[in-house]
Order: sequence, then structure tokens, then C-alpha cells
Amino acid sequence: MNYSTLKKSVALSLVALTGVASLAVAQDAPATTSATKVFGGRGQYRTWSIGVHGGVLMPVVAIGGSNDFNKWDANLGYGLNIRKQLGHSFGLELNGTRGKLSGTNEGITSSVKDFETELQYAVDLRGVVNVGSIDFLRRENSVGFFLTAGAGYMAYAPKVTLSNGSVIDWKGKATGPADDKHDAKDYVKGFYIPVGAGVKFKVSERVNFNLGYTMNFVDADNLDGVYAKGTTKDKFSYGYAGLEFSLGSSAKPSLEWTNPLATMYDELKDPTLRQEVEALKNRVSAVEKSVEDLKKDTDGDGVADQFDKCPGTPAGTAVDGSGCPLPKPAPVDSVSSNVTGFEKIGFDFNSSVLKTESYPTLDKLSSVLRENGGKVTVNGYASSEGTAAYNLKLSKDRANSVKTYLVNSGVNASQVATKGNGEANPIASNDTEEGRIQNRRVETARN
Repeated sequence: MNYSTLKKSVALSLVALTGVASLAVAQDAPATTSATKVFGGRGQYRTWSIGVHGGVLMPVVAIGGSNDFNKWDANLGYGLNIRKQLGHSFGLELNGTRGKLSGTNEGITSSVKDFETELQYAVDLRGVVNVGSIDFLRRENSVGFFLTAGAGYMAYAPKVTLSNGSVIDWKGKATGPADDKHDAKDYVKGFYIPVGAGVKFKVSERVNFNLGYTMNFVDADNLDGVYAKGTTKDKFSYGYAGLEFSLGSSAKPSLEWTNPLATMYDELKDPTLRQEVEALKNRVSAVEKSVEDLKKDTDGDGVADQFDKCPGTPAGTAVDGSGCPLPKPAPVDSVSSNVTGFEKIGFDFNSSVLKTESYPTLDKLSSVLRENGGKVTVNGYASSEGTAAYNLKLSKDRANSVKTYLVNSGVNASQVATKGNGEANPIASNDTEEGRIQNRRVETARN
């Protein structure tokens, strides 16, 4: 196949492209109804596909570069591919290609006249990126563009015709050059890197029509059977058209054609979801009303109506937690006004807890110490019940209770000394209950 043949092939491809491009009319059609969810996983889509392709193999690439032959031929190539779509925009494809490459040297002086390389296979694993699969303008696309890149392994057999007419077949049918390392080998094997782009058309829910172009960079300089001094490694390209068939249940949409934005929009329009939203709004309204009811305080006493056991309390009335008026404080006892702060403080049996009746005395003593300064000694005592050691400890605890009260009321701790006296210095007989009650005491003296 020469250059003119290639031009005819390209023209035919353009005709096919024009015909298939009419599918773009369906770009704005509503998406197929399905039960797919935004975060439903790949299991709700068809993700496997298989395809066949055929096209033109050439020992050159579109980006140019040096070549061992100044005229290249376009030859038939064909192959298969299997794809697994991993997401809306990305998939993995196993691709295989066969065919042949050829070229000649015309109009120049060269020891090599032409070559023909049988490409037994070129198998690669490539990533496929769908460009524009997330579309903000259309619900569903019928035309999509893609980019590919990967790595592969190939087997090939060059056959070179020298200018003197002799043939060197690397496939083992003839002896190769004396300085190479491929004598008596059927095929040369090596790695290559495929990089390409293309466009696909959605013919139906099951079938895609693909047009693509791939540049393949070989990790060797013997694809054309010639080691050319100073040139780069060999390369070849493949322009192709093919059909791809989606596999899986017809009840599922194809992942590569599904627009996730349309799926999200449909999910938001789901009547069930709307009903749930409305129900949630009603619940929120009910909660807000309950909160307002809880906050309602008709009589303004600071207690909500729902908890107010005494509604209608006059304004300004002090109330307790249930909204009922607090009892008025009893008038101040005239006797308490004569407290000096140095009166004896009594305690219950086996206790160091201060009685409420001793608070006026302690408050007066605290006032005296804070206003006038000075220091005092707090002496604790106990009645004779129990052991002497225990009573000594109990008397110290009683003295410390008084000091703690004074310090908490603002007296400096350094102003108060404590001393436990145990059963010593009784002020009444320990033989009677009345006497023991008087002996359970604390006495405060100025220093």
C-alpha cells in the first residue's frame, strides 16, 4: 500500500466519521432511566467490553523524527481489545495488534533497498482516559474523546533487501548479518510504549464505533532490520477504526457513557427523597414548636410554663425551681446581733461537720479577722467516748473544719492556727450525756 492508497483510506475514514457524526443530534436527549445511584458502586453498571479493529500500519509517527528509509508504505493492521471500565473517566484495556510494516529507499544511495517486517503480535496494557465524561451541558453524550498510554511486548521478523539484490530474513529463513545476534531466531522480541488518542461514537446501548491513532515507540533499533548509526530507536503508528461491544446485563447502563452529574440530578429529584425531606421539615417544625413551648413563661418568673407549679406569680416575687414563691426569711434574732465570733462551736457525736447554727459565730469571726487582722488559735476538743488516739484525731478534724470555713470566707490561712486537744480540758462531766455534748466543741482564742 503506497501513499496514494493511504490517502484513499483516510478519505474513507472521513466519510465514515461524517456519517456517524449524525449521532451527535441525540446529545440533548434525556438519559435512559435507571436505578443507578451516585455512590452505588460499579456493580450497577456494565463495565466490560470487547472490540475488534482494523486500519493502517506505518513505520513512522505523526510527531516526525528520523527514519532508516525515506519512503514508507501503509499496510493493513488488525487486532482485538478487551476493556474494563474502572470509573466514568478511566479504564484499563488489553490490546493486541498484528500486521506488517514496510518501506523503501528511493533516490538516495544506500546499501539497503527496502524492508518488510512481519508483526506477529504487539500486545499491551494501556490506560484509557475518557475526556469530557463529566458534562455540565448535556445529560447524555453520544460522542466522546479518549487518550491512551501504556506498555507492551511485541514479536516481529524483519526481512531486508540489499541494493545488490540479496535478502536477509531475520525469521531464520536466511542467515542474518554476521555482526548481529539474531541468527536462526524466528522472531525478535522487545518492549514498546503506545501513546494515542481517538474519538468514539455511541451507535447503540451495546455498540460503539471507534476511530483512533496510536504512536508506538520501540525499545530497539531493528524493527526495520537496519541498525542505522546515529538514529534514534524505531517507531511505528497505527490508525484504525473498530467496533466495541459492551458486555453484561442489558438492564444496566454502560459506565463509560453515564454522566455522573445527570445521575446526581435524578437522585435529587427522586420522589421518595423529596418525601423524606418534607417529613424531615415537618419534624424540624415540630421540634421548633416544642422548643418555643419550653421557653414560654407567662408570669415572667423565670420558670417555663410547662414546669411552673405556681402559675400567675406576681412580678418580682422570688421563686424556687418549680416557680413557687420562696418563704420569707425569718427576722434576724436579736441575740445573733450580739455575737462576738469567739463563742464555743458545738459538734454532733463522732462528727467534725459544722452545724448551721454555728455559721453566725463563724461569719462574725471571719469579719473580725478580715477587718482588724490579727491571729487566732482554733482549739478542738472531744468527749471521752472511744480511744484517746481517735478522740485526738477527731478534735483536730473539728479545728480544721473551722479553719476551712474561715479561709473559704476570705481569711488569710496564716491568720488561723489549729490544735487538737482530744479529751483534755473538759468543761463538763463526761459521765452524763449533757456533759459530753458540751465537751464536743471548738474554742477560738486570740494569739
